[in-house]
Amino acid sequence: MNIAVFGIGNILLSDDGVGVHVVNKLKNEYELPSSVELIDGGTKGLDLMPMFEGRDKVLIIDAANFKKEPGTIDTVEGDKIPAFLSAKLSVHHIGLPDMLFVARLMETTPKEMCLIGIQPKSMETGTDLSDSVQTKLEALTEKAVQKLIEWGVEARRK
Repeated sequence: MNIAVFGIGNILLSDDGVGVHVVNKLKNEYELPSSVELIDGGTKGLDLMPMFEGRDKVLIIDAANFKKEPGTIDTVEGDKIPAFLSAKLSVHHIGLPDMLFVARLMETTPKEMCLIGIQPKSMETGTDLSDSVQTKLEALTEKAVQKLIEWGVEARRK
């Protein structure tokens, strides 16, 4: 199985960078098989296409506007993850939705996709996560690990 975990976001905009922080935690704190690639997707948008194509499963970690309390963690799967022409869930108005739209257009979407997001509190300039998101960083990471385990991945803490 060929799985990619994308951490999406701008680490210079407070909570927006939470996806990148989770991928870094996974790299530093977990042993994962070589079939799982952890990718700091940052704000690359369409430049991520080559890393997206040919995957069996894709897990995306991102700050997402669920219109809920800051720090709320939620999961969206498959076609419910917004593409370019649908309503935007992610706080990134371009990038991830555009990439998903192109992948669907080119028929290169993986068999399974999952977005695990957290409601941001702050998108202000700064490298620190808000308290609402920082206190949920471990829970968000664990949710990502649980999804990988659900997909048959052996994940162990280092």
